[in-house]
Amino acid sequence: MVSSSHEALHRIFQQEPGLFSRVARNLGVAFPPPVSASELSTDLTEIQPLERRVDTLLRMDTEDGSFVLAVESQSRPSADKPASWAYYLSHVYAKYGVPPVLLVVCPDRKTAAWAGRRFDIGPRQWPSLTLRPLVLGPDDVPVIDSPDEAARDIPLTILSAALHRSEPEADAILNALAKALKGLSADDESSAGTFIELMEQGLGTTRAAELWRHLMAVDLSFFQSQTAQQLRAEGEAKALLLLLGHRGVEVGDGDRERIVGCGDPEVLDEWFKRALTAGSMAEVFGGGVG
Repeated sequence: MVSSSHEALHRIFQQEPGLFSRVARNLGVAFPPPVSASELSTDLTEIQPLERRVDTLLRMDTEDGSFVLAVESQSRPSADKPASWAYYLSHVYAKYGVPPVLLVVCPDRKTAAWAGRRFDIGPRQWPSLTLRPLVLGPDDVPVIDSPDEAARDIPLTILSAALHRSEPEADAILNALAKALKGLSADDESSAGTFIELMEQGLGTTRAAELWRHLMAVDLSFFQSQTAQQLRAEGEAKALLLLLGHRGVEVGDGDRERIVGCGDPEVLDEWFKRALTAGSMAEVFGGGVG
């Protein structure tokens, strides 16, 4: 099953195709920024019942010409992947007649080192194909811990946080990102909701994900989008359950379902205030709120 953190590492390039040319410079490869970019079908299935899907596929049109960018999110080494990647690139080139580039995004250094090798496909004496992915790992994307810098490139900051999510720098990146999002105008609310969702996905189940939920629960009042309000409610619910657990208040299955199922951040905030002194769930829910 594909994890949400897997999705974020390639979806960020769908949201901001120009991010590729910016991060490619960190790999020592100069790609001009796209003049335009359009999503292509990620379904590379042949007529035969063999299904293969690349994570993200984009046609990038630049002043120097066009290429197809295939983005793969890879969380661990896999002996089967090089053959699949070679198939993707060959199929794309045959289908669209446009040179392909493979970018592999890895959230840890071990996987990045593995994916960054040159893969020779064929006999030792004469490999028929050589696969050379571009690889982005934690060492290839800078730590962005300044709100001003984060505001200048929010997609890059999301990628920075996702790739450094298990490292001590994650907290500073997330704090900078939260402040940068808070500075967006009302016209950017839709984009902000997408960025917030991508960041939630990109952090997976790491400790940094809990910090992000806390930051969003505290600071999301300036956004009113459905995604933002949902994330705020989820953060409030988790904070409330954590507080009740620390205070030793017994929470029944029905009480837990009521808290988790409440999508109103204001109601959850009122319950949280009551939980600071309440001795029972009846006192927390007192007054029939929610």
